[in-house]
Amino acid sequence: MSNKPMILVVEDDAAVRNLMAVTLETQGYRYHLARNGAEAMIEATTHQPDVMLLDLGLPDMEGVEIIRKVRSWTNLPIIVISARSEDADKVEALDAGADDYLTKPFSVDEMLARLRVALRRVNADPQGASQEAAVYRNGGLRIDYAAGCAFMGEAEIHLTPIEYKLLCLLAKNTGKVLTHNYIVKEIWGGCTASEVGSLRVFMAMLRKKLQTGDGTQPYIQTHIGIGYRMLRVDRGAEDAP
Repeated sequence: MSNKPMILVVEDDAAVRNLMAVTLETQGYRYHLARNGAEAMIEATTHQPDVMLLDLGLPDMEGVEIIRKVRSWTNLPIIVISARSEDADKVEALDAGADDYLTKPFSVDEMLARLRVALRRVNADPQGASQEAAVYRNGGLRIDYAAGCAFMGEAEIHLTPIEYKLLCLLAKNTGKVLTHNYIVKEIWGGCTASEVGSLRVFMAMLRKKLQTGDGTQPYIQTHIGIGYRMLRVDRGAEDAP
């Protein structure tokens, strides 16, 4: 069991905490439980979990504060699971450094699917992207970073400089939801309403260029009002929540 992924569950509601614990145990995961922010920080530093499942509404501190503290020293994947369903809450958590966001009530199947995505990101890059691969592969998509080119199958995708930068940013964060604000700051260096509008236009063009032969668009997922996510598609549809 020692080689099984370790999941840290941070949840103050006993019923939800027990549900998550039972679900993880039946799937063969190891786990630790924390009922508040103070316990969460102790568990995160002493047990070095592979993924954190985090509720935002904790009795002693805001979940966003925990995200910021954890992000100050580790790239530990953080999946927020919260009853707060407003886009503003999701954007705040994601901008603080969360990797994903599930809204309560949630299905355990969806929780497990998001967990698998997070763990694949960890397994694909255990050093936190410190040594980046020269070529990115995802299904039929290939990006040659050294050459500055992208391909779908054997055919080169003709991208504008902005489209290429967007594609690389999404690819380097595969499986992670990136907010509009984060993307705009990374690509344009600022964040104004006009730049967010430009992002939507460029993203629409990029999605069209990544469209597969059967008319589907399995690579970029839109989170309306929040941002975008590059899906990992080379292992089947289970990556898509």
